[in-house]
Amino acid sequence: MESKILAFIVFLYVAIVVSHAALPSEEYWDSVLPNTAMPKALKDLVQPMPDWVEDKITSIGVGLGGVSVNSNNASVSVGSSGVNVNTTRNNGTHVSVGGPGVTVATHNRNGKPIYVRVSPSSNPFIYKYAASATQLLDDPAAALFFLEKDLRAANKMTLHFTKPTNRQKFLPRRAAASIPFSSSALPEIYRELSVEPGSGEAEAIAKTVRECEDAAKEETLCATSLEAMVDFAASVVGTTDARAVSTEAESAERMEYLIEGVRRMGGGKAVAACHKEEYAYAVFYCHKTDDTVAYRVSLVGAGGVRARAVAVCHRDTSRWNPEHLAFKVLGVKPGSVPVCHYLPEDHVVWVSKNY
Repeated sequence: MESKILAFIVFLYVAIVVSHAALPSEEYWDSVLPNTAMPKALKDLVQPMPDWVEDKITSIGVGLGGVSVNSNNASVSVGSSGVNVNTTRNNGTHVSVGGPGVTVATHNRNGKPIYVRVSPSSNPFIYKYAASATQLLDDPAAALFFLEKDLRAANKMTLHFTKPTNRQKFLPRRAAASIPFSSSALPEIYRELSVEPGSGEAEAIAKTVRECEDAAKEETLCATSLEAMVDFAASVVGTTDARAVSTEAESAERMEYLIEGVRRMGGGKAVAACHKEEYAYAVFYCHKTDDTVAYRVSLVGAGGVRARAVAVCHRDTSRWNPEHLAFKVLGVKPGSVPVCHYLPEDHVVWVSKNY
């Protein structure tokens, strides 16, 4: 009898874990953060299971006979006889290099491509990297850096809030988990994406993966799914206090804005920021910052154009790369003054609601 009870408890635990992990992204969000609204920046990236992924993973079922995962080219079953895994491969992905960046086109079974542009410049929100030779001139992010002393009502700033060009959607966590994402697995990634090793396409993929690994620390994560981002944010801010905020601007033109109001967020507690990476599906570089203050800023531009922007100010920049884009834009040195920047529309900051 005790063995049967134990077996039932183990089965129930597995069933709960698998069922919870199999929730659609939005339902997972609600289950972990029931009191937190999803910002537009993330809602725009949530989609049903893409057709090209359905061939890899399509269903997870839990029943009295055990736990099973089945698809057209993969199956996993857990039962009294043990664990069985079967997989095959079939994809339709093409990567090509052209113009100022890299374009990744992923074709679903209906032949409809999904594109993403991969910028050749370093991510300006990873602070260990130096600015590239052209980044100061042609990167819109250069117009988003400023000094904290300038963040006050009635002050004017020339800003450039561009609309997201990388509109790649989130993959459900179980789909993202089926695609490798590490430098040690680059050959497998190339096979999955039908990329020739040593090509420009392969170099672009490796750059993104290694950038994530180079930045990896205990309180940093490259989230390859919305579920992974939710888990990271909950670990930093908490499940009951978390608030996700993002920038929303009416115009994508560079213009002078008047600051109408500034409100500090987070109540001095830890902040988690998630920055959109360039990849074949939605990937966010998320990091916890204890020395960062977040603000909600109301702006009005020419003709009454408005923006509700999120700004973050870093109080300690002493460990940043001295050649980082922010120092080139502002003409200051690491550790000398707090450095601030507005967030693009497809980036998210997590703060405590209690502010």
